[in-house]
Amino acid sequence: MQAPDRPPRHFSMMRSLQLADFLTLGNAACGVAGVFCAMLFATSRDWAYFVAAVALAPAALIFDVLDGRVARWRQQQSILGRELDSLADVISFGVAPASLAFAVGMNGVWDWVALIYFVCCGVSRLARFNVTAEALSQGGATVAYFEGTPIPTSVVLTAVLAVAGWQRAIGENLYWGVWRIGPWELHPLVLLFVASGTMMISKTLRIPKL
Repeated sequence: MQAPDRPPRHFSMMRSLQLADFLTLGNAACGVAGVFCAMLFATSRDWAYFVAAVALAPAALIFDVLDGRVARWRQQQSILGRELDSLADVISFGVAPASLAFAVGMNGVWDWVALIYFVCCGVSRLARFNVTAEALSQGGATVAYFEGTPIPTSVVLTAVLAVAGWQRAIGENLYWGVWRIGPWELHPLVLLFVASGTMMISKTLRIPKL
């Protein structure tokens, strides 16, 4: 029986990563840590975890901005880097803010539906961007505009949650209270996540890339 093909012995994932890719992994690490902090806050109500979860969002954004700038500066943009960036963004700007929203009290069944929709919109938006990036770049090195809002704009949602936490407007005191629709609860604040997700997948909304 013929042995299956194997990658060359000299192949190494770590050796194939560029400086920009390590910054992208820093973005992903911030996102995962943000999810962990949100879970710890939900169970302990220790405000240190809430503050950490909020602070990790702009930290992830800094890594996200730096990885692109470093890749262009070093002229090391690659398909691997683009895929890493999308996967990191899903965690940091999709799953992490949804986890924090759940932790502060948006945990009714309708809230689940809204937050899942938000994350799925983020995943879909990134997948569409990766597929259409070449066409949108019009032969250049980078795209001229974004179709739909970029997923890192979800840091605005985290900022809203930060203000709510600062004002102790979480849990039963969430802004705009709670609605009961059928057998389940919906916190109207979660509709901001629905709006954000919808803008991400919009094809008519075009954002110039700075």
